[in-house]
Parts: sequence; structure tokens; C-alpha cells
Amino acid sequence: MNGVRTTGPLTVRSVAVRSAAALLATAALATGCGSAGKDAGTPRMTIGMVSHSGDGDTFWDIVQNGAQQAAAKDKVKFLYAHDKEGAQQAALIQSYIDQKVDGLIVTLAKPHAVKAAVRKAVARGIPVITVNSGGEFSAAYGALTHIGQDESVAGRAVGDELNERKAKKVLCVIHEQGNVSLEDRCAGVRKGFRGSVENLDVDGTNAPNSQSSIEAKLQSDTSIDAIVTLGAPMAAISLKAKEEAGSRAQIATFDLNSAVVKLLKAKDLTFAVDQQPYLQGYEAVDLLWLHRINADVLGGGKPVLTGPALVTEKDVPKLTEYTGRGTR
Repeated sequence: MNGVRTTGPLTVRSVAVRSAAALLATAALATGCGSAGKDAGTPRMTIGMVSHSGDGDTFWDIVQNGAQQAAAKDKVKFLYAHDKEGAQQAALIQSYIDQKVDGLIVTLAKPHAVKAAVRKAVARGIPVITVNSGGEFSAAYGALTHIGQDESVAGRAVGDELNERKAKKVLCVIHEQGNVSLEDRCAGVRKGFRGSVENLDVDGTNAPNSQSSIEAKLQSDTSIDAIVTLGAPMAAISLKAKEEAGSRAQIATFDLNSAVVKLLKAKDLTFAVDQQPYLQGYEAVDLLWLHRINADVLGGGKPVLTGPALVTEKDVPKLTEYTGRGTR
């Protein structure tokens, strides 16, 4: 039977018939209630997303790419706004409530600042999915689910890897003060690492000042032999600071972009933590769409994990193609 296993009366023909039936059922869902387009009889769905991104953060470009791809597939109108300040994030959430969007995607980097706005959206009947940060607050605020990585687990994985690489003292660079996820990452590194860990706060939106702060720290403490940055753009900044300070510290970073992949290839970075931002954006839109058409909640309300995965120069060949597409 050409390697096709059968049980009882099951035949190749019956497999084909069942497969065809399944495809037809799937197609009916996609073209019927599943399309969320006016032509399919379902009002067009509008989803708004509010993130804590600062200007120029390439990580969030990747998240948006994923969200826009899912929106195109699902025939959903996707809106995006961002601000690094918690109060402004709350105001942006309120603006989407006022626009009567059909679903909201929010980050909880500064959870207490947006708590009231998120709960207001839920009270108005707007389904909310949280992504990327503040997952521990998601259920309490009424969100359907959280999509991202467990930051403490990811931090411990970094600490374990640095143990393997014989590091003794780590500088953990926090590029956005008050961001609970970044603080959790450094705390996780501290839990997993057998040496000492020191945090350094910098302004991630000011590259020259950030570089100067890291450089000064490396010059004043030559025992630092590892630097952990918590966002892809900070990796290149830390590399410049290391070179100017004459330090030999190894550098690891959270998150990927095309620049990080190039630094991995050149062995200027030892490893990076991939939390798959494209997947965070894509799944958030898709899950809101599925919830609308079928009341689905992936994971039963439990967090949907997209990471962490540690990548090194060995992974560069398979990553290069995807970073070129803006999906990794």
C-alpha cells in the first residue's frame, strides 16, 4: 500500500475522502464565518494594538510584520500605536476603546499604568490579548491569554549559558527603566548565574548616552567579563562601548534582528535569545479573529509561550533568510 498504514476497513481511498472532507470543512470555515470580511457575511473586524516601543526599535517592526500578515490573511483591519510612557499607553488604549475596535492587543511593560484602561476595555466587551511583557498580570486584568516568553525562565537560561562559557561577572543593561519584563530578565540571569550580576540603567532611546554609560562602567570595573543586553539594538551599542573601553567582555543579547544575526556571524556576539516577535504579532491577531468567529481561546487561557530559544553563530545560515524578510 505504498507505506500507507491501514487499520480495519480504512483504505487509501477512505483516507483521501476524509482528507478532502476535512479540507472542505476548513475551506467552509475560512470562506464562511471565518473570513471576517463583509463579502462573507461577517462585519469586517478591527483590531488595535498598543505597545511600549520607543521610536526606532526594530523588534517592534517584526511584531508588526507578523500582525499585519495575520490581518491580511484574516481580512482584518489592523491599527498600531506605541509610546514608551505608561500614561500615554493608557491614553492610546482609551482611544481604541472610543473607536469601538473589535479586539485589543496590549503590552504590559508598565502594568499598573495601563491596568484601568485594559480593564475598561474588557468591561466594554472588547476582547484583549496581552503580548510580550507583563504576562503575570494578564489574567488578573481580564485578558483572554498572554503570548510571549517567560522572562524569568529566559533569564535563567542566559545565566546557565554564561556559566558554561566560564563568565564570572555580568553587566545586565536595562534600556527602559520601569519595564517589569526587563527587570525580570536580569533577575532571572541572577538566579541562573553562579557569578555576580550588576544592573546598569541606560536610556535606550539615546544611543550616544547609552554607549557612554556602558563604556564608563567597563572602564571603572575591569572584572566585568560578560555583558547582557535586553534588546537587539543595544547589542551593537554595547559592542561599540566594549571596543572603546578596551574590554574583552563577551556580549549576549535578548532578541534578534538582522544586525544581531550579522554580529553573531562575525562572532562579536556569543549568543542571542529568540522570543519570536513575528509569532507574537501574528498569533495575537489570529487568536482574536478565531475568538470572534468561534469563541476559541488557544491554551485555555494559559500563557502561549514563543520562547526562549538560544541561538549562536551556528544558527546564522537559517536565520539570514528570515531576517531579510523582516520575520525574525
